[in-house]
Amino acid sequence: MMTIAIIDDEQHCTDRILFFLESFGDKVNTVCFDTADEAVKGIASQRPDIVFLDVQLHDKTGFDVLSALSFTDFCLIFTTAYEQYAIDAFRFSAIDYLLKPIDRADFDNALQKAFKKVEQAQLNERINVLLAHLSPANIPKKIGIPSREGFTFLDISEIVRCEASVNYTELFTKDGKKHIVSKTLKHFEEILTDYGFFRIHNSHLINLSYVKGYAKSGYVTLLDNLKLEISVRRKEAFIKACNGFLSI
Repeated sequence: MMTIAIIDDEQHCTDRILFFLESFGDKVNTVCFDTADEAVKGIASQRPDIVFLDVQLHDKTGFDVLSALSFTDFCLIFTTAYEQYAIDAFRFSAIDYLLKPIDRADFDNALQKAFKKVEQAQLNERINVLLAHLSPANIPKKIGIPSREGFTFLDISEIVRCEASVNYTELFTKDGKKHIVSKTLKHFEEILTDYGFFRIHNSHLINLSYVKGYAKSGYVTLLDNLKLEISVRRKEAFIKACNGFLSI
């Protein structure tokens, strides 16, 4: 039997999760806490397998809870009402989240991943990446991607390009390494576009900082001299996106 901790200061939100968990019957044991202090003590004593953690807890936050814990060997799922700009931060940090009001399908998907004991290695680093993206400070941004050992954290500025490979994406970094991720190229396009990336083709998303040149015949050359085709319908948008990067 798995122990699931629900940490939320809104009873109706806790009740919603408890309702969703009813279908799992005697497979789970639940414990609930509505303050940060109670959560810290409860997690230490109960040592749950899965934690649903609200971002805002009265005058404290879920991050305050995490920073006070000595035991972190659990699957972490944030529950949040944050707007989209903050949701992107969760995606960068590779930390699961559920947007309030919690959707049943999203809940079941998150819980099934937790049941499979999704690797929680480097939790502290993942939290740091999340906080960096939530901070207005000019902190170098990173993105967390799953790896065999747990998660790999890449500086966004070090990513040269992303290439689609069916339902996977290959990320190529400045040091010549390739990272294969079980996410679509659209996933990376959505979160990297604001960081100077542009999708030149159905198969290619590039970092404009690594563009060396552009040929009117429809090809872009990267700093490593790799030439990639730009789709006809994306040429005009590409030239506009390059404004400030290239002199065309």
